[in-house]
Amino acid sequence: MEVLLINRPTHVCKTRALLALILLMWVPMEVRAGTENGTHLSTRPSSLNIGALFTLNSVIGRAAKPAIYAAIDDVNSDPSILPGTKLEVILHDTNCSAFLGTVEALQLIEDDVVAAIGPQSSGIAHVISHVVNELHVPLLSFAATDPSLAALQYPYFVRTTQSDHFQMYAVADVVEYFGWREVIAIFVDDDCGRNGISILGDALAKKRSKISYKAAFSPGASKNAITELLVGVNLMESRVFVVHVNPDSGLTIFSVAKSLGMMTAGYVWIATDWLPSHLDSLESPGLDTMNLVQGVVALRHHTPDTDLKKSFMSRWKKLKHEGSSGFNSYALYAYDSIWLAARALEVFFNEGGKISFSDDPKLKDTNRSTLHLTSLRIFDGGQQYLQTILKMNFTGVSGQIQFDQDKYLVHPAYEILNIGGTGSRRIGYWSNSTGLSAIAPEILYKMPFSANTTAQLYTVIWPGETTAIPRGWVFPNNGTPLRIAVPYRVSYQDFVAKDKSPPGVRGYCIDVFEAAVNLLPYAVPRNYVLYGNGKRNPEYSNLVFDVAQNNFDAAVGDVTITTNRTRIVDFTQPYMESGLVVVVPVKEQKTSPWAFLKPFTYQMWLVTGAFFLFVGAVVWILEHRMNQEFRGPPRKQLMTIFWFSFSTMFFSHRENTVSTLGRLVLIIWLFVVLIINSSYTASLTSILTVQQLTSRIEGIDSLIASNDPIGVQDGSFAWKYLVDELNIAESRLVKLKTMENYIEALQYGPKRGGVAAIVDELPYIELFMSNTKCKFRTVGQEFTKSGWGFAFQRDSPLAVDLSTAILQLSENGDLQKIHNKWLTHNECSIQMNEVDSDRLSLTSFWGLFLICGVACFLSLTVFFCRILCQYRRFIPAAVEGDVEEIGSGSTRSRPSIRSASFKNLMDFVDTKEEKIKHMLKRKGSDSKHDEASPSSDGPPHSPS
Repeated sequence: MEVLLINRPTHVCKTRALLALILLMWVPMEVRAGTENGTHLSTRPSSLNIGALFTLNSVIGRAAKPAIYAAIDDVNSDPSILPGTKLEVILHDTNCSAFLGTVEALQLIEDDVVAAIGPQSSGIAHVISHVVNELHVPLLSFAATDPSLAALQYPYFVRTTQSDHFQMYAVADVVEYFGWREVIAIFVDDDCGRNGISILGDALAKKRSKISYKAAFSPGASKNAITELLVGVNLMESRVFVVHVNPDSGLTIFSVAKSLGMMTAGYVWIATDWLPSHLDSLESPGLDTMNLVQGVVALRHHTPDTDLKKSFMSRWKKLKHEGSSGFNSYALYAYDSIWLAARALEVFFNEGGKISFSDDPKLKDTNRSTLHLTSLRIFDGGQQYLQTILKMNFTGVSGQIQFDQDKYLVHPAYEILNIGGTGSRRIGYWSNSTGLSAIAPEILYKMPFSANTTAQLYTVIWPGETTAIPRGWVFPNNGTPLRIAVPYRVSYQDFVAKDKSPPGVRGYCIDVFEAAVNLLPYAVPRNYVLYGNGKRNPEYSNLVFDVAQNNFDAAVGDVTITTNRTRIVDFTQPYMESGLVVVVPVKEQKTSPWAFLKPFTYQMWLVTGAFFLFVGAVVWILEHRMNQEFRGPPRKQLMTIFWFSFSTMFFSHRENTVSTLGRLVLIIWLFVVLIINSSYTASLTSILTVQQLTSRIEGIDSLIASNDPIGVQDGSFAWKYLVDELNIAESRLVKLKTMENYIEALQYGPKRGGVAAIVDELPYIELFMSNTKCKFRTVGQEFTKSGWGFAFQRDSPLAVDLSTAILQLSENGDLQKIHNKWLTHNECSIQMNEVDSDRLSLTSFWGLFLICGVACFLSLTVFFCRILCQYRRFIPAAVEGDVEEIGSGSTRSRPSIRSASFKNLMDFVDTKEEKIKHMLKRKGSDSKHDEASPSSDGPPHSPS
């Protein structure tokens, strides 16, 4: 007997070997009558065979079998579907065996089936998919959920249920919703289990979470093997378990977990759709069964509650088939698979398709072979029929039956269940387009997108009958405490240093960490390990890298949070603000004999002096006509103006103001003088006590522009920052190990082998200046903003909990108390101010001068208007006389008239107000007397 050769180079080696073995052992049944001629043609045959291949005695099989028979009956009784053609189902049992399932599949295809329903096993589906690819028979699987079956390698595999690809993304969203960062995956080590958990890992990675451990067990593993597996995972950190197994043996895991005390408070169990399928298939789950899964969160296929589904559910109890069992969602998908095949056949025939089978030229029997391989025939219309299936769109009992371009059913959705009591309750839904929600997906599809973006689930009752969300992790129960690296510093040991007493380290950073740990609701076993040799400060970047490489669990100390470091570790909330500053030496400047001129700029001095004279002149003008103190010889009046002006500076003027306008101007001016005096005093005080810089370095910009050497603390990230970010040559940088090195380098200066300035973090510089009695100061502003935090390995939940604890320390004041304990010393002014910044310019006072000037101008305007009115009343006759003389041809010119008028005006202005009022009063009395004289004497007599 010769071995059959199948020329398919794309087949994987193990599949080809398995098929060869099966074909060698398989003795085919008698070929059906009527197909010996090699070709069978029929347009609308009287009957068509559809194969069904799954494990009958299983949770899924017991629900699928009656559903398939019911679908065949419904199709054959529907006159609109395949009229004149009767569908026949040929059922084969795979007996939960990949080998037997493959043999049954070959026997099934021998019967010239146009489509095969099943299998439920993803492992069998992988093998059979190669067979149907060769023979062009569509394989409609209602239970094989392995995501890898969607590959282009299996074109004739059509999944009529939801893929585990979507289920794993639903699990990842649940994990993210409750804030967990790590899970342990427990799964059967077969195709479905491995590939599903692989997708879960990808989905969690997108949520910044991960699978911390993959706990796999072999199919059919014993209870002892499962016990050993769960004992191992119970010693690990994560307390979130995702169970992805088959429904027939999955409860064994929960039975073992309960016996190990793993179904109590603090544990989280998430089961995929296998658990609801198992519970739903039981007519009445017993208390013993339900007690095993109390508090479990599980996913179940979501099928909309349509009238079609309700009608099918009402018929379920009436279905009387041998081996029928309780209902689960796979029964709906099996029922719809038959209808999909039937509706596609109807379209196939309407489009002119024909049912025909032909021999595969690659399968040949030899003279010595007894396998009769020619009985395996190619479905000639298989490709057309496959495309018809993929284009179908109708509503079945499971919902909308329509495929996207990747051959997935559209609108994949799951129900999120919480197992409790004697059943389960729905706490929400998940769909690939709306995510988690408490509203059914079919309702959300009709709502605006903005209205369904918030994830929401109902309250979960977790194991231990608690509604508090479990933390999801504990410290590993393996006797190993946290390994915490602490920098072994040689300088600035107030922050962190070695200590002879337990715990072996001390300092500000240690006290902050210990206080934060004490606020946690759980114990944190820990050991401090000094990092460095104690002769020089360690390289902090190397320290952080060692944490990332799992050499340490955390780093506690004065570790600066930088961008590069956050890429490899997780930091807590900063407990100390930091930033790079420039520090330089300072000295006391000797007082200058002309220091009293420095408070004002020269523009301010000029304007102030001018206003003193201007206000004095204005007050003199307003007071001259009515105040005897402002009258007298010109020399005396000039001296009065100067004296009055400058005496107001000290509020010591002895002249009284009597006019209303004069008093108004003086009040405003005295207010201006008060402000100027106060500002002058404050500025002069600041200038006389200020310290001047001895270096020309004014900040980081001038430091970069110079070529002077720069001091940097040994081990600090400042070295790398100055070189990489600010492009400062390494030859200019000098490493300084101790505070004494800082002092010497700054005092020597660049000319004597020292440095022009030191660049370091603000906390160190504050302590340095305090300990050196403020002999050194910072210049410019902080040119970086960062902080100190505790470093942990990526995705460590301790980083999140300690961040919350640090915020609590800050809010209740304990963080400041720790700071005062270690770091409170002599206060120094951090920022150096230059003298020019204390000088007052005109910009600060122009508003006051404007107000005073406007008041003077308005007062003068009112004063001169009043003078002109009085003047016009005082000399009306003189004006009329001048007009008459001009009209009679007088030789006096207009300029002389104007000159006399102006002189009279000046004399009028210089005359005392009291005299002017007396003259106007007398002139008014004379005018009245002249008007009364003619009426009393009568008219004069003319001469005779």
